[in-house]
Amino acid sequence: MSAAMTTAGPGTLHEIAEGVHAFVQEDGGWCLNNAGLVTDGGSALLIDTAATQARSQQLRDQVERVVPGGPGLLVNTHFHGDHVFGNSLFTPRARIIAHDSARSDMAESGLGLCGLWPDVAWGDISLTLPDLTFPDRLTVHVGELRVELMHLGPAHTGGDVLAWIPERGVLFTGDTVWSQVTPFVLMGSFEGSFRALEQMRALRPRLVVSGHGPVAGPEVLDETEEYLRWVLRVADDGLRNGLPPLDAARTAGLGAYARLTDSERLAANLHRAYAERRGTPPGAPIDVLAAFQDMVTFHGRLPDCHA
Repeated sequence: MSAAMTTAGPGTLHEIAEGVHAFVQEDGGWCLNNAGLVTDGGSALLIDTAATQARSQQLRDQVERVVPGGPGLLVNTHFHGDHVFGNSLFTPRARIIAHDSARSDMAESGLGLCGLWPDVAWGDISLTLPDLTFPDRLTVHVGELRVELMHLGPAHTGGDVLAWIPERGVLFTGDTVWSQVTPFVLMGSFEGSFRALEQMRALRPRLVVSGHGPVAGPEVLDETEEYLRWVLRVADDGLRNGLPPLDAARTAGLGAYARLTDSERLAANLHRAYAERRGTPPGAPIDVLAAFQDMVTFHGRLPDCHA
């Protein structure tokens, strides 16, 4: 079954606090991620890129209107292609920073995401790996602004990085948080996500730029957690009744979460929920292909990708 292949409009870079910009791609669905830019004086740091050559070029063009020549640093919040495939458009000027495991996961997964949606116009993309990695925390100084990079996870993946700009009260979460878009923890952890969300709340952010969806306030931390706890309740019901994840998803339906973009992710999320309830360690490998196939079956077709 094929997905609808219309293409969404271009992303838009706008200043959300002094020296802090968000690049938002609506509606935040599959491969329509957000990115960020932090600038002060002559220094600049970019947070994530985009999925396709054309979208990454759009991002670069808008960034260079703010920072002629482009940023000197680029942070990848995790290894998924929609956040890293555009890296090569910003190098060699930009040094790329990521978590230790994100680099190895990126190398292992390569351009595999392209195979899920072969009809997307990916363009001439090549994988450019980070050249600076860290295990836990790293502070980067962008002029007078501090950007505190924190590994909190596993949550969405095993190598998630947050970017916190304390002087502006702005938090870039990568895909550990979702705004009006269905959270996805197939490669991460429910319990790890809850711990990460608690640590994010302790920062008391004023603005939150999720990996997908509109810029919001700290309420999106609660909304992400509420969804994930609901999925765990669905998993508990399914396990108690001897149902496989796909049947548990069909029995529960989407309820209040049908309004979220990409709500079909319930079926895949349940695979991770079942694994954790059965004692699988947070972030440990599970059968991702089987989970994705269940999601396609639950949805009735390949999920739509408008990149």
